[in-house]
Amino acid sequence: MRSSINSYLGDYLRRGSETAFAHRRGLRVERWSYRRTAEAAYHFARELEARGVGRGERVLIWGVNSPEWVAAFFGCAARGAVVVPLDVESAPDFVARVREQTKARLVLFSEETREAAGRLEGLPRLALEELEGTAARHSPEPFEAEGVGAGDLLEIIYTSGTTAEPRGVVLTHGNLLANLAPIEEEVGKYLRWERLVHPIRFLSLLPLSHVFGQFMGIFVPQLLGGEVFFQNSLNPSEIIGSIKRQRVSVVVTVPRLLETLREHVERQEEARGRLAEFRRAIEEAKGAHPAARLWKFRRLHRRFGWKFWAFVTGGATLAEETETFWRRAGFAVLQGYGMTETASLITVNHPFKSARGAVGKILPGHEVKLGEGGEILVRGKNVSPGY
Repeated sequence: MRSSINSYLGDYLRRGSETAFAHRRGLRVERWSYRRTAEAAYHFARELEARGVGRGERVLIWGVNSPEWVAAFFGCAARGAVVVPLDVESAPDFVARVREQTKARLVLFSEETREAAGRLEGLPRLALEELEGTAARHSPEPFEAEGVGAGDLLEIIYTSGTTAEPRGVVLTHGNLLANLAPIEEEVGKYLRWERLVHPIRFLSLLPLSHVFGQFMGIFVPQLLGGEVFFQNSLNPSEIIGSIKRQRVSVVVTVPRLLETLREHVERQEEARGRLAEFRRAIEEAKGAHPAARLWKFRRLHRRFGWKFWAFVTGGATLAEETETFWRRAGFAVLQGYGMTETASLITVNHPFKSARGAVGKILPGHEVKLGEGGEILVRGKNVSPGY
């Protein structure tokens, strides 16, 4: 029974040199092992201690997805500090108000937010790209502040805004674990089969500043010993290129991007003079066996790479037309439903038992009912204690 997310770092150490995260930096792809990530987190926890950032104090993370982002997140958690993740597109005045509201002690930024972070006068700052080198003077041995448990605050997630006063959703270690525990239990049933396709590689197109992005970019992949490739570009050609080159198995994204990828595929078919034929094939694939779909759309699967098989999507409503397109083309489409206040999830589709047009079954331990006017009411340990 896990009492905090910090216990996952022990799993990271046990996986050792296996790749955990990768991202493109300049012209090359940089890969971080599970051990390197855990040790960087412990380094950073001790750096926070040296800087006098104590348990319960706030640290802003304002940067693009990267292995350093993950190490900083876990480092804060190990120290008992509270992470305040910010979308890289957040307006500087919004960030200034969040800083004031949270009484932040430190801001971590990436190259994309360097200039804006520099305007937060009087707030110590550290570049994510320099995190590993700066904190390397400390011991990489396991570190955890005494008594950090399920009831302790882990993070405060703000939704972007320009006029209203920022409102941050408070999430505890226990909130996230309430959703992760049943997923971890279910994943355990399939690990012996996972060896046949190891490693499962995830392409994460969601910001880690959002809790759904964290779930599918940090927590769920490591339950499988998987690899996560972070990509900041949302250009359809670059996404498809990355899927094939990195031998990606699963893409984590939002419905709008699934629609964009569909439009891109159709434009390519149109350019080849085959759009009408392609659309007819999609229509004819209704009710076809998965193997038949794979053969019928083999050119499309070759374009994505033969290891790719599934999209995981959430955060908004997925149009039935778009879901039908990808399913008939021979790809799995997995949906979930939830909100920041429920630590991302309320329901989720099972990878091998998903139903078309459904957002899955209610996770164990959660209660859901319809209130007056059709309002969805949720109760469970995943529900935020407040704002």
